[in-house]
Formats: sequence, structure tokens, C-alpha cells
Amino acid sequence: MVSVSNKVELRHLRYFAAVAETCHFGQAAKRLNIAQPALSHAIRQLEEELGVSLLTRTTRRVVLTDAGRFFLDEALYTLNRVDAGINGARLLGEGQSGLVRIGLTCTATFAHMPFLIQSIRKKLPGLEFEVHSDLSTEEQWVKLREETLDLGVVHPPVHDGDEDVELIPICEEPLIVVLPVGHSLAEKESLDMADLQDESFITGVKPESGIANAVMKMCLDAGFSLTKKHAVSNMPSLLALVASGLGIGVVPAAARSVPVPGVVFRPLDGSPVVPVALAWLRSKRSPVMAGVVEAFEDLLPKA
Repeated sequence: MVSVSNKVELRHLRYFAAVAETCHFGQAAKRLNIAQPALSHAIRQLEEELGVSLLTRTTRRVVLTDAGRFFLDEALYTLNRVDAGINGARLLGEGQSGLVRIGLTCTATFAHMPFLIQSIRKKLPGLEFEVHSDLSTEEQWVKLREETLDLGVVHPPVHDGDEDVELIPICEEPLIVVLPVGHSLAEKESLDMADLQDESFITGVKPESGIANAVMKMCLDAGFSLTKKHAVSNMPSLLALVASGLGIGVVPAAARSVPVPGVVFRPLDGSPVVPVALAWLRSKRSPVMAGVVEAFEDLLPKA
């Protein structure tokens, strides 16, 4: 295989493409904004380096040789790839394109993912998303630390004491009670926490989660300690155990969207809420992440 001298530069490819497309040195020189003699010299230099004639010159026009037609296709491909590489690098450097790996809790997948992704893509249409759903807040923190996630939609707090975690509040999500169909409390239109003091609770396996902390505090404020019977790792499992009659749960209102039959939902008096936030690590804030965070902050109501 014959290697081409490093004297062949991108400018040679651009010059040759302009001549080939116009079939005229004068028009090509005008398009390139260079003198015609300089253009002619560059094309001769290119042909010398390749060791082949690319053009047949006449007094009226320029015609591509067979080698010239082949080389034109390759030159245009190379120029297009270089331009694409330059534009892609600029977009990545400006946070306008790239892959964002986002984690969500089960209920956030239903309640917040469509708004979050659609809204950010309006600002940054070049982004691609890799979605990891049904992850607890603690699991998302671990994956952020392992750098297998870039963003998480979580229920704060997120690993208290970790100053590297940055949060942007998204909203406050109402907490509601989930009961098995036919439960005596299902006859009431709404429930007070005191109504639940004799019930067995089904909770998440992570007692330090934002929702678990909120529910335990609500029980204590109502004058009783939570009686935990069963623990699960995800929302569909919690709802399935409730449907089986093994207990009740206090869950985010978005749990209504999880397709599990055999359960009913009732609001809680006082409308308790848990915060929902976007989480990432300050130390891992790339240009892409900076663009995403800025786009998301622009969506939030200004104080």
C-alpha cells in the first residue's frame, strides 16, 4: 500500500473539490477567495503528491479523469467527516450535545420523566438520554458516585454529609395511603395518620430514604410508632404486597400511575408532601452536564 506524503493537506482537498464542482479554475478561485495562480499551483502540487492526474484541462473547461472522479468522492467524504468532527466537538464542549444518563425512582418515571426530558430537549435537542428507572434515592447516590449515572431524580435528603451532592428542587409531591381493595379504611374519602396506628406498614428496604423518614416522622407526630411488617425494594412490589392484603403503605401520589390491580388510594388529611429534586455531583460537572443543569434551571419558576 502506497502512503501519501504528509504534504497533502485539508486545503488541497477543499481546493480540488471546488474546482471539480465548478469545472472552472477562475470560478473556484473566486469561491475560495484566493488567487487563481495559487489555486492552480495547489492542484498541481496535489497531483504530484498523488502521482496521478486528477483533471484534464482545456482552454474552456476542466474535466475530471477517472482517478479524479474517484478522488472527489473520497475527498468530499473526508471533508464532511472533518466538519462533522469539528461541529460535534464544539457542541460537546458547549454542552449542546452528548449522552446524559439519568436515574429515577419508580414514581418519578411516571410523574416527572416526560416533563423533564421533553423540556430539556427543547433547549438542547442534540442530547441523548439513557434512562435508569425504578432506582431508590440511595441507589442513585451510589451510581452517581460510581459514575454510571450523571443525574438523579430523588427524594432528599441524599446521603447527608456529602457536600459534593448538589440538588435543584423540582416540586413537592403529595403522600397518600394505599390500601387493599375491600379494606375497612377504604370506605373513608380521606384518612388521618391516626387512622393508621393499628395497621401494618409495608415500607422500602432503605429506612434512610426521604420517603421512609417522612412517613416515620408522620407516625410519631400522630402519636404512634410505625409497625413495619414487610420491606420491598421497589414501588410495584410494595403495591403488590398491599394488594395481597399483607399491609398498607404511604406512597407518593404518582404511585397511582403504577399499573397494579387490587389497590385503592386515599388522600391524607393535612396534605403531607415529600420533596423531589434533581441531583448530581459537583465534581463531575462536565460541559454537557452544565448545559443540562442550566437548561433545567431556566425551566423553573423564578423566585
